[in-house]
Amino acid sequence: MKALYIIDIQNDFCPGGALAVHEGDQIIPVVNQLQEQFDLVIMSQDWHPADHGSFAANHPGTNPGEVIDLHGLDQILWPVHCVQGSHGAAFVDGLQTDKVAAIFRKGTDITVDSYSGFYDNGSALMSVEELHASAANGKRISTGAFGYLKELGITDLYLVGLATDYCVKFTALDGNRLGFNTHVIQDACRGVNLQPGDVDRALEEMRAAGIKIITSQEL
Repeated sequence: MKALYIIDIQNDFCPGGALAVHEGDQIIPVVNQLQEQFDLVIMSQDWHPADHGSFAANHPGTNPGEVIDLHGLDQILWPVHCVQGSHGAAFVDGLQTDKVAAIFRKGTDITVDSYSGFYDNGSALMSVEELHASAANGKRISTGAFGYLKELGITDLYLVGLATDYCVKFTALDGNRLGFNTHVIQDACRGVNLQPGDVDRALEEMRAAGIKIITSQEL
């Protein structure tokens, strides 16, 4: 069985938002059309408390784009974005959600950021066995998406959304190491490109990990 995972198509990540991705809104028609080809559609939602540790505003004397140590992990500092209950955290108008079976929120723990729709950023240092054990013990490292998809017998995972070089990439890498046959639909994603070439490097990293980079026409 295959599932479509829509990553973070929220107001703050689209033009006019606090952390806008260039052309982020232009993927919406493609994403809407793609949903018709899947029996299961799920979404992730960045959902930060206002005092989240990834916000430059919460670290006096710093600016967005700087990197700090946040509880032992390198953390890029971002503008305040996707604050719980805010307009910026809401899904973009025009994005169809009628077929969405579940929404998995991430970035809710102030001590660690969460790019992946499966686990927070600390999970990158853990083995698959440790990830499973952590999730089974109810620790906040997990969004719950892995258990949900496995219980439904999902084998093939297709990713779309924002942003290619951050949340899409890390969700794909986690999905791949968790055993899903993982695909990224490139024309239904857009990237941040904080540094020139970041999107291209992200695509190559995913390909090197065995993730399939495809277009919507290939489905």
